Amino acid sequence: MTTVPPYPEGRNLLSGKTVLVTAAAGTGIGFATAKRCQEEGAFVIISDKHERRLAESAAALGDVPAIPCDVTVEDDVQRMIEFAVGAADAAGFGGLDVLVNNAGLGGTVNLVDMTDDQWNAVLGITLTGTMRCTRAALRHMIPRGTGAIVNNASVVGWRAQEGQCHYAAAKAGVMALTRCSAVEGAPHGIRVNAVSPSIAMHPFLAKVTSDELLADLSEREVMKRAAEPWEVANVIVFLASDLACFMAGEVVSVSSQHP
Repeated sequence: MTTVPPYPEGRNLLSGKTVLVTAAAGTGIGFATAKRCQEEGAFVIISDKHERRLAESAAALGDVPAIPCDVTVEDDVQRMIEFAVGAADAAGFGGLDVLVNNAGLGGTVNLVDMTDDQWNAVLGITLTGTMRCTRAALRHMIPRGTGAIVNNASVVGWRAQEGQCHYAAAKAGVMALTRCSAVEGAPHGIRVNAVSPSIAMHPFLAKVTSDELLADLSEREVMKRAAEPWEVANVIVFLASDLACFMAGEVVSVSSQHP
């Protein structure tokens, strides 16, 4: 097993930018992304469905603007974008520069046992929720002629895994949504890209995944360990920054896993 490298120092990669991160409460990739964006100089706004955890996360980030949002509800998404734009204006910024779509729902069940409700719940949050947020952000960014959107996909959108038909289909859809919306956004100065992590370890994942599966997935990595959430966040920061100015419609694998 390789050791986890030192936590990175900020380099002002997002200085002067306003960043909205969805599903940012708790200890996973969303919170790590919000924290890394803040450390890179961004004005950060966070959102999540879980209000108590959202408030705790906002406080941990220094009382950043935060708004509850269920991405399966269109009115919630509209309020979230309006809130983010208003917070950016109040802070002296011109609007929303970056959206990180992190909301998603997983689960493990074989297709023969899967109910329509289980399928629809995963697709509704992971794919349709990402579409709603992307659509709302584009409507704000297009008139401004600038912006970046980073979606959170998954390697299971490429690689088969038992019990993951709903999640894999949703994440493959996120990849396709990323590519197509990038084609539409590029003429307006908007870049849309995605990260595709394999496994990033955090307490919530450990609660909903068996120890055996986590050990197996970690063993598949050439690093022989799971990623830290901030290691995925580093790549999100890069895609959100001007360093990725020629990247659009790309899905970047954040993984050391090989078939």
